[in-house]
Amino acid sequence: MKDPYSVLGVTKTASEADIKRAFRKLAKQYHPDQNANDPNAQARFSEINQAYEIVGDKEKRQKFDRGEIGADGKPRFQAHGFEGFDGFREGASRGGAGSSFTGGAFDDILNDILGGFGARRGGAGAGPGAGAGTRGFAGDPGAARGGAPRSGQTVEMIALVTVEELGRDGKTRVTLPNGKTIDMKIPAGTMEGDKIRLRGQGQPGINGGPAGDAVIEIRLKPHKLFAVKGNDLHLDLPLALYEAVLGAKVRTPLLDGAAYLTIPPGSSSGKTMRLKGKGLPTKNGGHGDLLVRLEIVLPPHADEELETLMKAWREVTPYPARGPEFD
Repeated sequence: MKDPYSVLGVTKTASEADIKRAFRKLAKQYHPDQNANDPNAQARFSEINQAYEIVGDKEKRQKFDRGEIGADGKPRFQAHGFEGFDGFREGASRGGAGSSFTGGAFDDILNDILGGFGARRGGAGAGPGAGAGTRGFAGDPGAARGGAPRSGQTVEMIALVTVEELGRDGKTRVTLPNGKTIDMKIPAGTMEGDKIRLRGQGQPGINGGPAGDAVIEIRLKPHKLFAVKGNDLHLDLPLALYEAVLGAKVRTPLLDGAAYLTIPPGSSSGKTMRLKGKGLPTKNGGHGDLLVRLEIVLPPHADEELETLMKAWREVTPYPARGPEFD
């Protein structure tokens, strides 16, 4: 399933009103009753409906953003513990691709923008995922009645990894649905949202068939110092006022230790300095950069001498801090 935000053409920070507005526009554009000669309209319309079912519902949107459910609305495993195991196995009956959009919100919108075109009839307008069936799982009694061996189901999981695991260690520990704990290798260049497939680590096979796979989606834990953008790391480095004015060598944390960064005299707050090759590994064998943003920090308490100096400076050497665009 595609990311519902991208299907609707909105960002993850979009407001509820923005999401609803985008859905209205796309639903009107691709409704099959409006596109009788376009064989792809129904598939696109169903995709739009499914996306809106996830991010148009406040509770489901929060669960999706936290990685608790996938784009199909089904619960997903967390790699560090799998309390949601039973929920995943039964996920198709709780919503997602095999369910109809209930609650009336979808129908109300279609009635509004299309005058009721097919909003409650079967087929194209029956809601997202209409006609899709619930898939059998290894634990489904109905799935095991056939005598032929069948592969086990693929399991989707979320691995919450640290920046250090992603960039320095190259591995993370995950617990699989069968209770087995492994150290999973993280390939160089892996970014948040990338998926790693572990062959044969999913649901067991049926009637002697091979086990399914486990697909691990990488999600980053927040770091107390570093922000990640692509293969680059970003760091805010606090400076004392005298360090910014006079210059200094300041110890700067790295993923694998620290370096002393030379701060030029007269550095302003907001100035960004680049440490090449000190970011995350790239797929071609190199590394991204560490971008250090300087932040001037004033004393935590009142300082009469500093205030006196600043008053004299203001009178003797005033200077413009803001451009004409602020006038």
